[in-house]
Amino acid sequence: MARREKTTLRALIEAGLRHVVRDRLRKSRFQLRDASFGGRGLQPDFRDGDWQRIREAAYEGHGG
Repeated sequence: MARREKTTLRALIEAGLRHVVRDRLRKSRFQLRDASFGGRGLQPDFRDGDWQRIREAAYEGHGG
C-alpha cells in the first residue's frame, strides 16, 4: 500500500494512529444529558440567596 500510494510505511502507520485516536476521542466525549424542566428558575426564597443559604435549606432537618 505504501508503494502504491508513494509514501512510507511510517507515514501510513502515523496516519492510521491519528485516525484511531481521533475516532476514540470522538466516541468518548462526555455529554451531559438535558435534565432541565419547565420550571421558572429558583424559588423566590432563594433568588437573592447564596450557595450557603441553599445548602442550609437542603440539609435542614437532616443533621447537616
